[in-house]
Formats: sequence, C-alpha cells, structure tokens
Amino acid sequence: MTMRLVEAIIDANHRALAGDANAGLHPADYADELPIIALTCIDPRLNALLPQVLGVPAEQFIWLRNAGNIITSPLSSTMRSLALACAVKGGKEIVIIGHTDCQVAKTTTMQLLDRLQELGVERHSLPTNLNEYFGIFASEQANVIKAAGFVRHSPLIGPGTPVHGLMLNIETGKLEWLVNGYQQLETMGARWNEAIQAAGQTADALKSMIGFNIGEMKFPEGKIGEAAVMAEDWLAQKAGQLTTKLPIGSSEPTPVVPPKIPLPRPVRPKLSFKKGQN
Repeated sequence: MTMRLVEAIIDANHRALAGDANAGLHPADYADELPIIALTCIDPRLNALLPQVLGVPAEQFIWLRNAGNIITSPLSSTMRSLALACAVKGGKEIVIIGHTDCQVAKTTTMQLLDRLQELGVERHSLPTNLNEYFGIFASEQANVIKAAGFVRHSPLIGPGTPVHGLMLNIETGKLEWLVNGYQQLETMGARWNEAIQAAGQTADALKSMIGFNIGEMKFPEGKIGEAAVMAEDWLAQKAGQLTTKLPIGSSEPTPVVPPKIPLPRPVRPKLSFKKGQN
C-alpha cells in the first residue's frame, strides 16, 4: 500500500534516526499532496531543526508559527491564517506540530503575570480570563490534540483537508503521531455513508407504508381548517387501503390516523353596558 505524505515523512524520519543513510522523502511522489501547512511554536530551536525533520522543499512548505502552537477557537486569528494558506496559497494538508520542553507549557499564570509586569504591562489592562486568552496549557500532547480538533471542526477549513497532529522531540528530532488526519477522514466518510444509507432506508420504508404521493393531494380554495380536514380524510383512506393489503399475521404496524383538527371557534367581543345606556 502506497504511503501518503505525512506517513512518508514520519517513516523517513524514523528510518533516518535508526541509521538508514538512504532515508528521505521524495517530494515528487507527493505532488498532489503538497504544499503542506505546518503550525508550530516560535521556539528558535525549531528554526533549523524542523525543515530537516520534515524534508519538504521550502517552496512546498507553508510555515505558520505562534507561541505554543496554540489555537483557541475554530474562528481564531490563527484559523484565519490557516484558511488563507489553504485558499490562497494552495495548501493541501495541515499539520499541528508541538515539541517537547515547550517553555509556554512550563509557564504558570502567575509567572506570566510577573513577567508581563516586568515589561510594564499591568494586570488591569489584560483580559479577565488569562488562561483562555493566552491558551495556557500544561501538556504539550493535549495542546496539539486540542488544536487539531479546533482545525478539523472549523467552518473555515474544507471537510476534505487532512488535519494531523504531531509531537517533535526537540532533542532527538523524532516525530510521533498524535492525530492521524487520514484515519479521521476515513472514519468521517464511513459515518456519513452510514447516515445516508440509513436515511435512504427510512425514506423507502415510509414510501412503502402508504405509497405517499404528494401529487395526489388536492387542496381546493377554502379555509385552512377545511383543507386540514380534507388532508386527514385522504390519509385515512390511504391507511385503510394499506390495512386491507396486509396479510394476516403481518408484522407491519397499523398506520395511525391523525386526529381531526378542530376548527377554531370565532371569538366574540364582550359587550359592557353602563347604567343609563340602552
């Protein structure tokens, strides 16, 4: 079975770390899956390391970065950049890459407040919920999984775009899967097909029960209440025809005839008379 782009990247990465001198990605084999979009942290240690780890040519690599590779919502500013990278720059796949020894993960809210204060930023000028605004996290892995989930469910990203989550060991350069975007698409596709099939079976069952044909229903001009009663009579007739056609002992349920809809009674205004008036 032919590997897809990110599968080939990880395979080449693992083989190279195992000592395979011939390990490497052949970008020409994945022209239909390039360019790839990567969101990573701003850590300077990634500057030289990441391009080597991925093995993707610079012209086929759209690199987005923010502190901690954080996405705070499906419509955040980072999501806007990812959407534009797909729509304008032609990105085919998205990968969120976290890394070990992330300083953002090691910074608590109180430490952040102290460091901001040292820079002259006072607490009253900051948002109320610092954790939510800055996306403070304690687990690099959980942060990547959360970010990939936001991207996958964002209305700004096409449903057919694979969204992956990877973890990079900053010391060894090894990549590990956290979220396999290909498997997610296969799962979503299977669930969609099941839903479509179930919907089709339900529609066929309803059609076979009463042979429904909206064209047979004639609504003459008149009051709404009269039309409702005529519709009820039509359904009752169809239900009776179905009952006579069913064999004895059939497991099919007897159609339920909806009750007649009573016509609303006219509301008469109450008259009040004062003494001395006729």
